[in-house]
Amino acid sequence: MCKGLAALPHSCLERAKEIKIKLGILLQKPDSVGDLVIPYNEKPEKPAKTQKTSLDEALQWRDSLDKLLQNNYGLASFKSFLKSEFSEENLEFWIACEDYKKIKSPAKMAEKAKQIYEEFIQTEAPKEVNIDHFTKDITMKNLVEPSLSSFDMAQKRIHALMEKDSLPRFVRSEFYQELIK
Repeated sequence: MCKGLAALPHSCLERAKEIKIKLGILLQKPDSVGDLVIPYNEKPEKPAKTQKTSLDEALQWRDSLDKLLQNNYGLASFKSFLKSEFSEENLEFWIACEDYKKIKSPAKMAEKAKQIYEEFIQTEAPKEVNIDHFTKDITMKNLVEPSLSSFDMAQKRIHALMEKDSLPRFVRSEFYQELIK
């Protein structure tokens, strides 16, 4: 392993391994058309052991991203679904912002703010979220002196994006449909 790879975060290395495997499959000469299919887990993994939710609660998730995010089972289910679509960065950013708001120490707040910025906000970040340039600029200005509200605008934009895009896909998914049967 070269020195450059050792410096990468573990999650990047894991993703790189997955991509390498898939590319390796594509580069092999197929014996038949069926061999061209890349293995893909059709159903997302079920969430880790979390108290299963009631049908009434699960039905409320269709209309409220906030209710889904406040429910541990809902959050775990949603995260599993997004991982299956390789689009979990928005949820991870939202969770990181929620964790950030719980920090009391200014030093730890500054450290966490830098980490969130480098992981999700900066251009070419490993898990860069899709926010407009204006929001990115405001967030960067807020980080000069980090406060509990430094990421509020970006978090609201990502929340709106998940509500408009990710939640409807989740609700239409086979995984969610299984939950409400």
